[in-house]
Amino acid sequence: MNRALALAGTAIAIWPSLAFAQDVAAPETGPVPASADSTQTGVLVYPTEFFASSRPNTAFEMIQRVPGFGLETGNSESRGLAGAAGNVLIDGSRPSSKTDNLFEILRRIPAASVERIELIRGGAPGIDMQGRSVIANVVLRRTATTQMVLETNIYFYRDDYVGPLLKAQYSRREGESQTEVAFSATTDRTGGTASGHRTRSDAAGLPFQEADLDLWDRYRNASLRGSIQRPVGGGKLRLNALLDYTNFNNSQDITIRSGAGMNDHNQDVSHAWSGEFGVNWTRALGPRTELNLIALQRGSRNRYDSSTLNGGGAASEFDIASTGGESVLRGTLKYRDSDRWAFEGGGEVAYNFLDTATRYSQNGTAVALPNAEVLVSELRGEAFGQATFRPGPKLTLEAGLRIEKSTISQSGDTDASKSFVYPKPRFQLTWAPGAGHQIRLRAEKTVGQLNFGDFAASTEINLGTVAGGNADLEPQKSLTFEAVYERRFWGKGALELSVAHSRLDDVIDIIPLVGGFDAVGNIGKGIVNSAQARLTLPFDRIGLSNALLQFRAVLQRSQVTDPLTGEKRRLAREIPFGCGIGFSQDLKGGRFSYGFEHGCNRDIFTTYRVRELRTFDNEPFVNIYGQWKPNPKLTVRVDLGNVTDYLSINGREVHSGPRNTTPLVFSEKRALRRDGQFLFVQLRHVL
Repeated sequence: MNRALALAGTAIAIWPSLAFAQDVAAPETGPVPASADSTQTGVLVYPTEFFASSRPNTAFEMIQRVPGFGLETGNSESRGLAGAAGNVLIDGSRPSSKTDNLFEILRRIPAASVERIELIRGGAPGIDMQGRSVIANVVLRRTATTQMVLETNIYFYRDDYVGPLLKAQYSRREGESQTEVAFSATTDRTGGTASGHRTRSDAAGLPFQEADLDLWDRYRNASLRGSIQRPVGGGKLRLNALLDYTNFNNSQDITIRSGAGMNDHNQDVSHAWSGEFGVNWTRALGPRTELNLIALQRGSRNRYDSSTLNGGGAASEFDIASTGGESVLRGTLKYRDSDRWAFEGGGEVAYNFLDTATRYSQNGTAVALPNAEVLVSELRGEAFGQATFRPGPKLTLEAGLRIEKSTISQSGDTDASKSFVYPKPRFQLTWAPGAGHQIRLRAEKTVGQLNFGDFAASTEINLGTVAGGNADLEPQKSLTFEAVYERRFWGKGALELSVAHSRLDDVIDIIPLVGGFDAVGNIGKGIVNSAQARLTLPFDRIGLSNALLQFRAVLQRSQVTDPLTGEKRRLAREIPFGCGIGFSQDLKGGRFSYGFEHGCNRDIFTTYRVRELRTFDNEPFVNIYGQWKPNPKLTVRVDLGNVTDYLSINGREVHSGPRNTTPLVFSEKRALRRDGQFLFVQLRHVL
């Protein structure tokens, strides 16, 4: 197996040079604007000809090649639909499913079904921007297309483990009628399978224990999803359904090599079932007015069992069983008075619940936990309105207001109920001072959502920690001011520079509870300042046709008050500097392609618990790939992952009690590596 990895890596490395040696430089292809002033009105149109040099299979591959655009799939875990949408629309509308990942939705749309992709920057009359500054709109053809696709994908690891992934899909599109069915099944492992060592030192920094670490994990997933769209009632009706099952197992073995202590074995097993059914109906009520109605029902059941056993026979167990559900109704009315004015308004009602039962024992004796049995529910309503005004071809103004009312109730070990009302205004100004230049200014107030799981007890049994639930939580609020400068150049090039300042209230972090337990809670006010640069650089002008370099860098600084020490510090999990670089090139009209991705910074951050400080330091990653399309129906892709075999170092400083008043007991450093490089081989065949 190791020899196969080495040969495959060599093949990927030499493939680009062999293919490029035979490639003839193609003329540069640039985006074709929808109108003569499309750059200044903020809408860039990319027809299918723009993507011809890469010969894309799906709408996802087309989205990947839109200059200066990064796909954001949204957050399916957020309650309701308002904050769940990603930054891509399909025919001007959000996808009708919430659980179905936007990545998978785009992969199921054949490139042959796409008429064009519109990149909308800063807002446009009649377009639902989903509360974002930049979105992409995939406009589909109305001609009939039918496609059946079979994907056989396999992960190969250095220890001879093989992780298969099978996908099959059927799609039929004709006019406004669409039918999609997709199935996937996999069994594989994650980066959680690793090995390394642990060193514990006393308060003076002298090592007193050395141990080997052996981590193992496996997951299994099966998913079935489908959707049907038909003309109904003078509009179009879309129904979607999804069923999903995931099983995840992981274990940790600690073997003491020197010093006092006993070996430990930890085992976690989880099962998760989920389902969704959604209805989306859209109808034009006139030449300038459109109505959209969405109904959604989701349900889930989860079971998590965790246990630990040490060499002395001491054992502990932690179990969670939960049932959850969500019901959503949403209506939106859009009115476009002219190319200068547009209005949008509507409302949403959502009901969510999570019923959780937790059990914890040590050596067979039950241990009481705060809020071990909890039923948490939320009834949330939101009314919203937005106006978009374009006084001239270079200026766009967008103003909106969302008013959210939420009642969260808790019953079980603690009975409580809270109601919140939050106005969430948003204002954005977009100015295009010249062709290829755009400036965006935004001010917006947002309100986060409370995690229902924080109301119940939880554990990290492999670290020997247990956290209690907290019924007294407030959602985190933020007021953000942002300025963005964007420059488009060379047809495929884009540069974006942005700065932002956010003022936070009721910051979510870890607080102490009575009884000595940690819990998620609010720690007061905070600020976050950030600066970001994104660059898409085409190499056509230096003779490397259809080659792109993409670079992103983020600098962030924050400040909050630590709830124990009273001192100023950064937000938990803040990475002060992040960057990523990627390169890709399409050869022979898209028949061959290759590239790499590199996380060019070390992910270093800290979390703060009552008795502990935890640090995380992850080395940069490197992945490379090569792709071959021998004919329009077959695609072969090989990815070589974890090329540098990066190291992760996690540290802990453990105190005997609250870290601000008690001495340090010991410090710990865990150094872990995955089991070397891996190959991911993908075979995509259109039947």
